[in-house]
Order: sequence, then C-alpha cells, then structure tokens
Amino acid sequence: MAEAEALEPASPETIREYHAHIYYDAGTRRAAAELRADLSEHFDVILGRWRDEPVGPHPVAMYQVAFEPAVFAEFLPWLMLNRRGLTILVHPDTGHDVPDHEDHPLWLGEKLDLDIDKLRDFVSKSA
Repeated sequence: MAEAEALEPASPETIREYHAHIYYDAGTRRAAAELRADLSEHFDVILGRWRDEPVGPHPVAMYQVAFEPAVFAEFLPWLMLNRRGLTILVHPDTGHDVPDHEDHPLWLGEKLDLDIDKLRDFVSKSA
C-alpha cells in the first residue's frame, strides 16, 4: 500500500464568504420564514430567494444566506441553537463549488444527499 502524500493545508484566507442553505418543506416553511426574519434582524447577511423546488445540487426547497467570514464565530453558534429543527448546510465559498459542497460542508440537522454530479456538470459548462 502506497503512503498517502502529504498535502499542504488549505488556508482559511481562501474563503471569500460562507453560504448557509436553509432547507424546508410545506410543513416547515413557516419555521424557515421565522428563522429568515431572525437572521435578518440579528446579522448583516444577504438573503437569497425562496426556492420552493429543488435547484442545483439541493434536493429540496431552500433559501441561501450569504455571510462574511468575520461573522462566522457569532453566526454559527447562534444558528446551531436557533435553527428551529430545520436542516441547514453551511459551506465556504472559495470559488471552487464542488469541493465547497462535497468536501467542506457542515450540516446542522439531517445530512441530505446533494446531487454533486449536477453541480459538476454546471461547473464544467460554466468554465
């Protein structure tokens, strides 16, 4: 068995921002709306559109919340304690969409199966 090559550690400075994807369905949409209002009130974030159908690699309805690295240490613990039972994906935005979603995510609640192949196809067509 060959020894694994040592990889250079990636620098957190490559993270431009973070994205939190708040997943919901018909039964949890109200909780998602309440969380959205609280996020807007407590943090300087950019709220994405409501996506009531799966989009991109995301298998269920969701909206995205973009936030700066400077608020991560305050934002994430707050989100952990106030997610209202919702499933949330948090990932860095390094400009490399596939590893950002596949290799570097944090999950709050149930881990969903993202369609990484759909994301790969999108990235290759955009290049």
